[in-house]
Amino acid sequence: MKNEQIVLAKRTEGIPQDEVFRYEDIEVREPNNDEVLLKTIYVSVDPYMRGRMNDSKSYTQSYEIDKPFNGHIVAEVVQSNSSELQEGDIVTGILPWQKYITINQKYVTKIASDEVPLYLYLSVLGMPGMTAYQGLLKIGKPQEGETVVVSAASGAVGSVVGQIAKLKGAHVVGIAGGSEKVNYLTETLGFDEGIDYKKDNFAEELEKAVPNGIDVYFENVGGELSDEVFKHLNKFARIPVCGAISSYNLKGEDIGPRIQQVLIKSQALMQGFIVAQFNEDVKEASEQLAQWVQEGKIKSEVTVDEGFDQIPNAFRKLFTGDNFGKQVIKVADL
Repeated sequence: MKNEQIVLAKRTEGIPQDEVFRYEDIEVREPNNDEVLLKTIYVSVDPYMRGRMNDSKSYTQSYEIDKPFNGHIVAEVVQSNSSELQEGDIVTGILPWQKYITINQKYVTKIASDEVPLYLYLSVLGMPGMTAYQGLLKIGKPQEGETVVVSAASGAVGSVVGQIAKLKGAHVVGIAGGSEKVNYLTETLGFDEGIDYKKDNFAEELEKAVPNGIDVYFENVGGELSDEVFKHLNKFARIPVCGAISSYNLKGEDIGPRIQQVLIKSQALMQGFIVAQFNEDVKEASEQLAQWVQEGKIKSEVTVDEGFDQIPNAFRKLFTGDNFGKQVIKVADL
């Protein structure tokens, strides 16, 4: 077995280029007691990883120089010294970017079913789906007939947010970049409205799409886009803040309109969150998401690039808009 890993070579500003990612040949270690040897099948790349490349205080530890990146991975057990897992089992976990990984069994979870595409465990049945479910329902709390607006709506999280909001009886408006993604929202996912933020008339189109104002705004983007959305908040609006991808690669400060007066006037709730704070509800949320997927009530678009050497380029696509839906990389076949 030839093994490789990807380590953080240096800190960077802007969108990380190839010199930030260093490939290294490493040994495959035999599993000790309670350990398994895994073969990586799918690797997830996610926007939050960009913040971990910086040496700054955040809700999760920064990546260390000369140490492997890590993230959500789907892998196959190829050798087991564990009483709970056997060869051929498929597992997920937050794991290092390596082709082969030797790790204690407690750090991985066996998947519930292999009757769905495995990459869905990095998408709607994984962290993005869980983020959408918890942020929308625990903070946004959409009610039937309310208006829900979602930014980055064609992405891994936003697309699930909009579909759950529709299941709850809301009027759903999705914001995305480009006609293909906007059409996907309305024609495939069942959003009521789709708006292209790249068009010059974005502000006018948004105003037309929310004649009754906005009751829930699921925030993924920040920046000027969200400044425009905030103008339409209803009284007691709720704003789950999942991300602010517009600022992740800025080289200077992200300065814009002050939000305090908007929140006071609308008496809105704006709450940042991370999915880990809802760990006590993981089982319930996982079962509900799986049921909706099996019933065809939630659809998920996934961009699958192939090859361990394509991980850096796939990561950059998150910030250029060249991916569609969830971005994953297929590293090996089963």
